[in-house]
Amino acid sequence: MKTWDFEKPIAELEKKIEELKEFSQSKGVDLASEINKLDEKLAILKEEVYSNLTPWQKVQIARHPNRPTTLDYIEMITEDFIPLSGDRLYGEDKAIICGFAKFAEKKIALIGHQKGQDTKENIERNFGCAHPEGYRKAMRVMELAQRFNMPIVCLVDTPGAYPGVGAEERGQAQAIAENIRDMFALKTPIIVAVIGEGGSGGALGIGVGDRVLMLEYSYYSVISPEGCAAILWKDASKREDAAKVLKLTAPDLLRLGVVDKIISEAEGGAHRGREVTADNLKSAIAKHIDEVSGLDQEDLLEQRYKRYRDIGIFKG
Repeated sequence: MKTWDFEKPIAELEKKIEELKEFSQSKGVDLASEINKLDEKLAILKEEVYSNLTPWQKVQIARHPNRPTTLDYIEMITEDFIPLSGDRLYGEDKAIICGFAKFAEKKIALIGHQKGQDTKENIERNFGCAHPEGYRKAMRVMELAQRFNMPIVCLVDTPGAYPGVGAEERGQAQAIAENIRDMFALKTPIIVAVIGEGGSGGALGIGVGDRVLMLEYSYYSVISPEGCAAILWKDASKREDAAKVLKLTAPDLLRLGVVDKIISEAEGGAHRGREVTADNLKSAIAKHIDEVSGLDQEDLLEQRYKRYRDIGIFKG
């Protein structure tokens, strides 16, 4: 498993503990006391490291190659997922997953960005950067969900929408803008959860909801730290400074009213405890679906609209 620089002391101690366990088993030597002491030391070290992460370090965790993807969460928190493909206009975009599933005894529409698990799959899925046909496919499925009175769950995990010439020729900006507009008018509950990267318009294309949740080590921003640094300082190496001023972490965005709830992850990130994180995600989504499902359609749309109009209003 990939280890970031700030995690190396943890990885070294974990390796030492594992070596002692293997030696103890192979040689029949009782090293329980030594192992317990190292386990205690490891717990303290993890607490020190993960409770004092910088914004840039949280971005690194959000980008970890072993971090669970939309398909991983579909497998862990839903049943009987039925995928739907194509936008009925141009083609299929594998950077966005769409379909229907059974979730917490309810039928839902589930839409999410999908990165690859290796280089080959990342190329196939365009590293989770969707084309306009992906956003049009997402809206097609959302409209189906509205027709059958199904709640919509959107899982956001993208560096941003694909900025290539082909995507622009096929109406990338218009597809995203139309999704943002049309999601405000959908007469069914929408729950959005940022599960990794929440990059710019690429995230907003499926990011309008009655509730917006964030996993603890995800980030949500108008631009990547590297892109911001390149613009403001003409130096992409200033990415750590950019991550700090962008206020892109879950606590910052909760304080600013951009998101409604922070979902706890396993210690060190979702990739270190997939099942724990998936259970927390499922519980949070189910809770918020229940909360907004009790509203009539007029109140639902009015509150959704007001939620976004109130962002950025400072009272003093």
